[in-house]
Amino acid sequence: MDNDSKLKLENQLCFALYASSKEISSMYRPMLEPLKLTFPQYLVMLVLWEGNHLAVKEIGEKLMLDSGTLTPMLKRLEAAGFIQRTRSAEDERKMTISLTGSGEKLRTEASCIPDQVAPKLGLSIEEYKLLLKTLRNLTFHLKQGGNKS
Repeated sequence: MDNDSKLKLENQLCFALYASSKEISSMYRPMLEPLKLTFPQYLVMLVLWEGNHLAVKEIGEKLMLDSGTLTPMLKRLEAAGFIQRTRSAEDERKMTISLTGSGEKLRTEASCIPDQVAPKLGLSIEEYKLLLKTLRNLTFHLKQGGNKS
């Protein structure tokens, strides 16, 4: 690749990932609106549906978010009645997040969303699985220090 094409926006992996991420978030919006969830809130709910009664720190680690970003989202989910935040009796700095009955019910309502994703992306199930594996692998390598010179 010559120097001129190296710096073209269309040749940048960072932009391709950014643009794809933005479009995927937009694609989810109409599926999530009936559930009264934003895309980031949906990600939080996915974590809680996998394992209820989690510390804020655990949720943050799974979503790669700091507590400053996560806390306002959790407060909105609590105000919507989907989760309950409880301070630890042993250490009141620690907060445990649990699903409410409404949050559990929402899981059933959201269960159709994953089946709608691959077709909306224009991918076969095999292509979807390969892309998911590739992105997980990329994330793993980046977390292992792939972003160091």
